[in-house]
Amino acid sequence: MTPLPDPWTPTGPEAAGQRRRRGQPERPLQHDHAGAAGVLEGREGRLEAREAALRDRLGPHRGGDAVQMYQVVVIQTGSFDSTKAVLERRYSDFQTLQRGLLRAFPEEIEDVAFPKKHLLGNFEPELIAARTRAFREYLRQLYAIRCVRRSREFIDFLTRPELREAFGCLRAGQYVRALDILGRALPLQEKLTGHCPAAVVPALCAALVCHRELERPLEAFAAGERALERLRAREGHRYYAPLLDAMVRLAYALGKDFVSLQERLEDSQLRRPSPRGLTLKELAVREYLG
Repeated sequence: MTPLPDPWTPTGPEAAGQRRRRGQPERPLQHDHAGAAGVLEGREGRLEAREAALRDRLGPHRGGDAVQMYQVVVIQTGSFDSTKAVLERRYSDFQTLQRGLLRAFPEEIEDVAFPKKHLLGNFEPELIAARTRAFREYLRQLYAIRCVRRSREFIDFLTRPELREAFGCLRAGQYVRALDILGRALPLQEKLTGHCPAAVVPALCAALVCHRELERPLEAFAAGERALERLRAREGHRYYAPLLDAMVRLAYALGKDFVSLQERLEDSQLRRPSPRGLTLKELAVREYLG
């Protein structure tokens, strides 16, 4: 079976030259100098990196040592949606991001300075200010490069920990908890992946499964409709047939038009005949295992 194209593979003019040229910002980035926050603003959203250095914000680590946490705030601009997504990341999370970007975009980010670890060590005001400036500038430079801010590595840095937790709750049967996390993670993922609508399909399908298991068919059907909308012209997507099958059953139970959904499913099976695949739930529980 021919593998499906990676939904993150760039298309159009960007694909031909993104590894041969250094990305440039589409318009000047703006800084908000209020307090110790750095704000990144572009056509696709706004990114704010903020030091969460107060001692009572430190999390426990091995041996009882404290771990420095950083807040990252993402805001979409140019729309009526002003909802902020507030995340917390460790220095090691930034290191993982840097390693991934160096593998994927060595030329594009060769001039982007990664904050040195010697900036970490204590909570003197001078060092706190240095940390803030360093990570603010680091994220500003990354976000200014189009292929980087649209990359799997960058978006995983902002969304993967929360999505992994949500899918872990789904596997454990903790559907209410999973929906609570998805309710915060999904809007952010949608903001960051406008260039790749299918990227949010697994999370939307996870929401469908959770609502269905909690006997909330209307909410499950609504999540499924959002997922199907993002799979237009993507009949070969691994979620397409299992999602349609689940939607047929939900539509029938709700007294909705299930015939058209059934016809779409049958048409897809005729075009791409295959042995019985996984159900939607079986597919969802396999996500974010690594």
